[in-house]
Amino acid sequence: MKDEKLQKALARMGLGSRRQMEEVIKAGRVSVNNGPATIGDRVTPGDEIRVDGRQIKYTAENEKRRRVIAYYKPEGEVCSAKDPEGRPTVFERLPKLTHDRWVMVGRLDINSTGLLLFTNDGEMAHRLMHPSSEVTREYAVRVLGEVTPDIARTLTAGVMLEDGMAQFDDIKEGGGEGVNKWYHVQLKEGRNREVRRLFESQGLKVSRLLRTRYGTIALPKELRTGRFLELDKKEINTLTDLVSLRPRYGTGLHGAAKEKQERIRNKPLKARRTDTRNDNRNSSAKPKSSASPASRGTRNTRDRNDKR
Repeated sequence: MKDEKLQKALARMGLGSRRQMEEVIKAGRVSVNNGPATIGDRVTPGDEIRVDGRQIKYTAENEKRRRVIAYYKPEGEVCSAKDPEGRPTVFERLPKLTHDRWVMVGRLDINSTGLLLFTNDGEMAHRLMHPSSEVTREYAVRVLGEVTPDIARTLTAGVMLEDGMAQFDDIKEGGGEGVNKWYHVQLKEGRNREVRRLFESQGLKVSRLLRTRYGTIALPKELRTGRFLELDKKEINTLTDLVSLRPRYGTGLHGAAKEKQERIRNKPLKARRTDTRNDNRNSSAKPKSSASPASRGTRNTRDRNDKR
């Protein structure tokens, strides 16, 4: 039976960060098998763990039901658990977990929208985000100006940004009229504002950015802004296969929770807006200028890729 560092186990169960848990242990607030705990102690599922006298239900990482949710982030939400400026965060809309926590897979800046994945499996999140995994992200981008063939070649060949070389793996026209045009782009990194900075390096301004796919998961067509759907076993296993993780027993939805998700898929919930200032921008899940850039994906991601 595999053991685990105490502070890591407490953090994984959603009680705080590892650093915070180390402070709690130092303060003498944690016991293991009725004895005072120390930093570095290792625990197994058979151990009795208490924090401030309250027993914590401990499940080993590899025995926990693996869960993943797809969230449609609207403009105006911050990709952090708490915001010092009091702005709404993406975590406020997520379902509550007991003795567990949601880990965000990648980020989107406050003005960007689209697909965010969350999982309760920290190792899975780490692998999906790590550059060595080369997981493809796809975006629909509305640009002020035209991406000429020369600019497209430059963006796919590579551009030196302030934090190193960056490039799109693919860029395709997505329609639009006038000075605003849509493009579909793909890349295998998730650096801060990378898509925007690549276009800006060519003197082009991004007026809207929507993430439509992360790895094997496309933004569900039935999902509305500010809403989430929990992925089923098949969808989760496509992600774990992508990053060479073994499947787990009991992965995904079961029973009443699965039935609820099916009802939502068949009859989508209305979009939820962040605040009244965003009402006009978020009143529709589809871009205004063209239907093609916002082909926000279907449940069959492979079909979409075959068309590219």
